[in-house]
Amino acid sequence: MAIINKNASRSFYALALARIFLGFIFLWAFVDKLFGLGFATCRDKLDAVHIGCSQAWVHGGSPTMGFLTHATSGPLHHVYMQLGTNHSGLIDWLFMLGLLVVGLGLTLGVFIRLATSVGAVMLLLMWSSLLWPSANPFVDEHIIYIFVLATINLANSQQRLGLRGKWIKSQLVQKVPILE
Repeated sequence: MAIINKNASRSFYALALARIFLGFIFLWAFVDKLFGLGFATCRDKLDAVHIGCSQAWVHGGSPTMGFLTHATSGPLHHVYMQLGTNHSGLIDWLFMLGLLVVGLGLTLGVFIRLATSVGAVMLLLMWSSLLWPSANPFVDEHIIYIFVLATINLANSQQRLGLRGKWIKSQLVQKVPILE
């Protein structure tokens, strides 16, 4: 029995690292799109970096319009194209807020239910905007990440390397349990 518990404990540490690294992917996407650090945002066609360019959200750029109008494919292409061309800013705010919630939640180990749910919806939307995946007709990294998020959510009570212990005792979480 001790061997099983020891292996289970190691598994929870591995899952904690997966949670933190996946959170950092979302958090980095938020920061890059916000400030235009030259990774996914503020690179030109020749791959030259222009840090803080006009594409950065803080400089009035849209973190979603370019992708929605130029990179989507498949049967839902026109739906996403419409979202990109009829741009009121709401899509940008929802996307950026989602990146921030998922990134902070997973990285810090707080509001995991919310972060994993928002992350799963975002990833499903991203997957559906790129139908069909190029390497496999159904499964790509978006689907894999959804399953990782589901596993993180299911194992939340055994969380390691996070702030869950203090977070669930906070008055906010006591009043709004969905934030656990």
